[in-house]
Amino acid sequence: MSTSAPSHSTDPVRLIAIDIDGTLIDGAGQLPDANRTAILDAIAKGVEVVLATGRSFHHAQPVARKLNADVALIVSNGALVKTADGDTLAARLLPRQLARDLILLTRPVRQGAALIFDRSDAGQYVWERIDWSHPQRAWYFERNHIYMTEAPDLEAALDAEPVQVAFTGSVAEMRALRNHVRALPCASQLTLTLTEYAARDFSLFDVTAEGCSKGAALADWATQRQVTASEVMAVGDNLNDREMLTFAGHPVVMGNAVAELRQYGWPVTGTHDEAGLADAIAAKVFNGRP
Repeated sequence: MSTSAPSHSTDPVRLIAIDIDGTLIDGAGQLPDANRTAILDAIAKGVEVVLATGRSFHHAQPVARKLNADVALIVSNGALVKTADGDTLAARLLPRQLARDLILLTRPVRQGAALIFDRSDAGQYVWERIDWSHPQRAWYFERNHIYMTEAPDLEAALDAEPVQVAFTGSVAEMRALRNHVRALPCASQLTLTLTEYAARDFSLFDVTAEGCSKGAALADWATQRQVTASEVMAVGDNLNDREMLTFAGHPVVMGNAVAELRQYGWPVTGTHDEAGLADAIAAKVFNGRP
C-alpha cells in the first residue's frame, strides 16, 4: 500500500488525524478550548476525526473523552486502533519470540523496559528496572499505576503477544539504544520509533511489529472509511508523526515541532501553547491557510 500523497492537496478534507502531545494538548497537558471547538466544528461539518498517538490506550482515553465526541484512537504508534470505549478495531502485535529476543539482547545495555499489552487491567503495562522517581516518569506512574505491574524478569510476563516494548531515557541514551537494536539480527522484523523532547532531554523509544506506524494505521483506516489520501489532514509535532504527515494530502506541522519535521516544507501552524491546531483546522477545513 502506498503511504504517500501530494503534500498540498486541493481536495476537501474528510478525515483529520491529530497527534496528542505537543499538538492537541498544550505544554501544561491541558486541552485548549479553541482546539476542542475547532474539532467539534469540523465534525459538525461531516469531517471525521481520529487521534493518533504514541500513548497507550488508557493514557490516551482520558484526553479523547474531553472532546465529548465520537473519535477513534490510533494508539501505541499505530499498533492498535480502538474506539473511545476501548473496543479494538485493528491490531498489529509484536510476536512473542521477537519481544523475548529484544528484552534479552538489550538488557546488558539498558536499564528499565516495559511490555505493553492490549488489556484493561494491571497487566496492561508490565515493567522491570524502571526508576519511577525520575521527574519525567513520576507523573506517568502517578496517573497510570492502576494499569501497571512490576516483573522481576520481563520475559516471564510474555504470556501473549505484546503491543510494544517500550524504553525511556535521555535523548542520547535512547538514540544509542536504537542504534544497538538496529544492529540486532531481528531488527528487520521490527519498527523502531523515537519520540524526543529535547528541552527536557527525555526520549521515548518504542519497538513495535514490522510495518507498524501512525501512518500505516492511518492509511488502513482511511481505506476502510473510503477516504483517499488526498482527503486526509494530519497534524503533528514529533518524529513519530512523520509517516502520517507523509501519507496525508494535507499535512500540517506544529510551530513547536522538532527540527526534523520542518525539513519537508510542510505548512506550519502555531505552537501547542497558541492553539495552533485550531488555526490549522480553520485554515484547512474552513478555507484558509495556516
